[in-house]
Amino acid sequence: MGSLKEDAPHYLGHRQRLRARFLEKGAEALNDYELLELLLCIAIPRRDVKPLAKDLMKRFGSFAGVISAPIERLSEINGVGDAAITALKIARASALALQREEVLEKPVLSSWRALLAYCHSAMAHELNEHFRILFLDKKNTLIADEVQQKGTVDETPIYPREVIKRALELGATAIILVHNHPGGDPSPSREDIAMTREVAEAAGKLGIIIHDHLIIAKRGHASFKTLGLL
Repeated sequence: MGSLKEDAPHYLGHRQRLRARFLEKGAEALNDYELLELLLCIAIPRRDVKPLAKDLMKRFGSFAGVISAPIERLSEINGVGDAAITALKIARASALALQREEVLEKPVLSSWRALLAYCHSAMAHELNEHFRILFLDKKNTLIADEVQQKGTVDETPIYPREVIKRALELGATAIILVHNHPGGDPSPSREDIAMTREVAEAAGKLGIIIHDHLIIAKRGHASFKTLGLL
């Protein structure tokens, strides 16, 4: 009869070393797939999850891609059950909460990089277009962040009247429009430009400023203000 040490699964020693390296040196000391492996082993403690972590990275391209992947796509993968999906979604929610804290109730124009990072994390990996609005007060402090519409892979219906109505309800004096391009190219379309002008015209009549319209994509972002479109 072997000892307990000899009978222990081979991956336990690797997992302990991985955990020790993480606690001692931080996430920077781990590759993305190792960080994912460490997350998965909490949800799946009785299995070697290294192959699963590598498979997920291959399928979704990055750690951010994995934790942002739709639940239905994750559930199609052998070995990914409710516990693993829950762990992945908790990781994403935690990351977004930390980034949101960096911009909420702060002057956004002085924390622009943090705002872009938050928008990218929240929207770049979505498979369909989402349209969100950042509402600001007279000091340009972010007072609300709301997803107004969810559309298809290449279109999100936006109604200027509803945008302005919500801004008035919140007492916002300025807004930033944000939507994503799932295809990966952040360049604004003709429809994006026309819609933005409609919202800006409606907002201007009530003294509400459109600071910018940001288009978020995996390969970066586009700013209407920087492009001279606002």
